[in-house]
Amino acid sequence: MRTCLQPVGSLLTAALLGMGILFVQGAAEDYEGRFALTLPDGGAGWLGISRTNGRWVGQIMWGAGSVVPVASVAVEGDKLVVTRVHERKERGPDGRETTVQEREVIEARWVGDRLELTTRRQTRDGWTEPRRFTGKRIPPLPPRPDLSRVRFGEPVVLFNGRDLTGWRPFGGRNGWRAADGVLINDAPQPPGQHISYANLRTEREFEDFNLQLELRLPPNGNSGIYLRGIYEVQVADSYGKPPSAHGMGAIYSRIAPTENASKPAGEWQQYDITLVDRHVTVILNGRKIIDNQPLLGCTGGALWSDELRPGPIYLQGDHTSVEYRNLVLRPVLK
Repeated sequence: MRTCLQPVGSLLTAALLGMGILFVQGAAEDYEGRFALTLPDGGAGWLGISRTNGRWVGQIMWGAGSVVPVASVAVEGDKLVVTRVHERKERGPDGRETTVQEREVIEARWVGDRLELTTRRQTRDGWTEPRRFTGKRIPPLPPRPDLSRVRFGEPVVLFNGRDLTGWRPFGGRNGWRAADGVLINDAPQPPGQHISYANLRTEREFEDFNLQLELRLPPNGNSGIYLRGIYEVQVADSYGKPPSAHGMGAIYSRIAPTENASKPAGEWQQYDITLVDRHVTVILNGRKIIDNQPLLGCTGGALWSDELRPGPIYLQGDHTSVEYRNLVLRPVLK
């Protein structure tokens, strides 16, 4: 008989499998862990479920957003139930602004080695129709790599300084061009409006690597460097601000830098980033601000949620103008 489960590690389960007995997942412990989500629109998401002091807790990342806590987590029979509360501002007939809350309920069940999920919202008109999506358990993180033993291959020059050969824009109005050895994103934003400009990705895809580059931001500039298309190293005008998980040098909404090593807007800045075995090291302007830290999942804006597949370097272009130069990648030799 074909079995259908994600291993839970119990002796009873192993015995049942050895006897050829079908085991259907759904016990509470089966829902602990980190899960890569493919959202209803095909975008990337992430879900983390754990128990703290006997209480279920959860975090979620949905599409382009940050990693945020959920309102509640419960296991009901063979089903995981996650509740989120969304708030938005609404202006009434009298002109007063009020806060409106909407409840979202996400339900998940195991089907083989995959989570089958639905999401629906409670609005003032009632519950929306369920939207379906899927999830996969993320494999355990490898041990922290010994970077002194990692060997790198020959340098790959990603930008030739003349044109966009080896790159392609996606996702909006293209503002990318090359001039005088600089990769430029012209993305003016009219006051009070937002124009969605294109991101830019390499044609080639990579596994683990060291990436070095320089960048320059305008005042209040905002961009991002996506490693393997899924982990964003934040690029932002953060000079003089406290270090944060949303500031320059962070792994966006996941890992805050130990210090703010950024320079003022208008100055060239240097990144030296190493990605090995789902661990990241970030050196900004010669100062190590993230030291070989584990990556627990994709970040907002990821191309997909699968952390084990190769991916491109992609530069975020949909926020503000930004300039890059001297982009050189050295692949890890396995």
